[in-house]
Amino acid sequence: MRAIAAGASDVGLQREHNEDSFVVLKEYDLFVVADGMGGHRAGDVASKLATETISEFFKSTANDDVTWPFHFDTNLSEEENRLLTGIRVANRQIFERSSRSREYHGMGTTVVGAMFSPRKGRMYIGHVGDSRAYRVRGGAIAQLTRDHSLINDYLLAMPDLTEEQRSELPKNVITRALGMQDQVVVDLQHDDPRPGDVYVLCSDGLSGMVTDEEILRIVSGAADIREACTQLIARANEHGGEDNVTAVLIQIEAQPDQAMAVSGSTGTSGGGEGGRARASSAGGAPPSSGSAASADTAPPMGGTVTQPMMSPPKMDAPEDGLGMTDEPTSPGLAPAKK
Repeated sequence: MRAIAAGASDVGLQREHNEDSFVVLKEYDLFVVADGMGGHRAGDVASKLATETISEFFKSTANDDVTWPFHFDTNLSEEENRLLTGIRVANRQIFERSSRSREYHGMGTTVVGAMFSPRKGRMYIGHVGDSRAYRVRGGAIAQLTRDHSLINDYLLAMPDLTEEQRSELPKNVITRALGMQDQVVVDLQHDDPRPGDVYVLCSDGLSGMVTDEEILRIVSGAADIREACTQLIARANEHGGEDNVTAVLIQIEAQPDQAMAVSGSTGTSGGGEGGRARASSAGGAPPSSGSAASADTAPPMGGTVTQPMMSPPKMDAPEDGLGMTDEPTSPGLAPAKK
């Protein structure tokens, strides 16, 4: 299997500038969305620092002869360690910048990152805050991440809260974010994708304005993931566009030899689930030439920024064992989002 991706970001209708950032790093099958917070444009600095730091970490650790800044956890796979460490390095960079500069004091960002391993056929996901990862498969949508929010923490501790009690809790308060402390707890998980799956990484400007059912309908009905990105952002703005909106969609496709095998045995070209139309998926041809602007930088502030679909090369990864992390509650509260 292989992954293709498309991303877009928009300032929305009620914000003066865009504090979201995203990156599609095709060389490493890495995809990241960050949603910054902090006054005087500090939020966009934090989110951009997060995406750029994670990208640079992946590039700098492409060779084995590199000393990692954090301890390698032998209970986790190499892919998990890499994603975890990249996020932790970003947290430290943001925290140190915030501590040194009065202008950026208190800035922070949420983050959700996904890394696909073609060799293992596995998607690794790490997140901090309330930026989300979804999976669309076979006509159904599943939220893969849990928001690190005050409301969710209350519900974990007191699941029997009434609707009235829930309504009294402050909204848009997150309990975990990059840059709040010198250490951060990152939630890690993995998912076993199938050809035809689409993973949606997004800021809360999308998930807070567009229901899961609407996301499912748009992703399932669009001609390709680039069009789906455009439609998702348009729908968020149709519903008020109260925040910056960012989405990165990752579609899993069968490799050419796999697609040919399916075609020979079933009499159809391609495969996949949910009846989605796919650009050049039959036979495994990439949906675009890859001639877009650089995919390893965050989008500039304001307006709508898109990155077209990209077809990453295969990446060999060692067959390490897989370990899972728990979800401890991180102390302290992050500031209310924007």
